[in-house]
Amino acid sequence: MDLRGHLDLLLLATLRDDGPVHGYALIASLRERSLGAFDLPEGTVYPALYRLERDGLVGSEWDASAARRRRVYSLTPAGASVLAAKRRDWGDFVRGMRAVLGSGAAEEFG
Repeated sequence: MDLRGHLDLLLLATLRDDGPVHGYALIASLRERSLGAFDLPEGTVYPALYRLERDGLVGSEWDASAARRRRVYSLTPAGASVLAAKRRDWGDFVRGMRAVLGSGAAEEFG
């Protein structure tokens, strides 16, 4: 499945819902919450997390409480604002698609 343009929304929403989490747990949560539809490789998720962190939408810190030190990511206030805007945009997109494809489109393609 091509997630271009939607990966940031998925990552930000998962961080909002799961709270601070390391990358592998974020990948597992996305896979579980999407019923397997979004089984993303680390090579897709980590570069996106680094970019979101560089843009100030995600923060991170090292967690040494486990046996192995790992990076834990969390949503920043700026990330929460961008997430809200992306959710509005997504809602507009879904309404437009339903208008074009018809209200039964989800059932037809699902």
